[in-house]
Amino acid sequence: MDLSNLQPAEGSVHNKNKRVGRGEGSGKGGTAARGHKGAKSRSGYSKKIGFEGGQMPLQRRVPKFGFKNINRKEYAGVNLDTLQALVDNGIVTDTVDFTVLVENRLATKNEQVKILGRGELKAKLKVTAHKFTATAKAAIEAAGGEAVTL
Repeated sequence: MDLSNLQPAEGSVHNKNKRVGRGEGSGKGGTAARGHKGAKSRSGYSKKIGFEGGQMPLQRRVPKFGFKNINRKEYAGVNLDTLQALVDNGIVTDTVDFTVLVENRLATKNEQVKILGRGELKAKLKVTAHKFTATAKAAIEAAGGEAVTL
């Protein structure tokens, strides 16, 4: 290696574009490849997102329907078979509360938890959550456990 064959490392040089607006001799002076006049040639130009040249834009052509309930509560669902899996893996023995669910990443600390009725529960558990479905509550109590609402 000597000064005649030095070159930058592969991938270290990114910009291979011609620099525009740097004088006539560069071949990209004058209008700096922006054409003549008009909004697109000006600095600070930005077109509206979704602008279709004056044609009615898609987001305004498509009809809107339904509504969003601003009072809706979102729950993180945890099924009975998931609780049974925790018992089978030896993670819980008798009580399942919110902290246990957060530690096992079944919910985050800011979510509310609803116990759902999929699967079957064989273990006797004291389950504490924000909500229960009727089938989940019945299954927990049928197994000899207790369903406590927060």
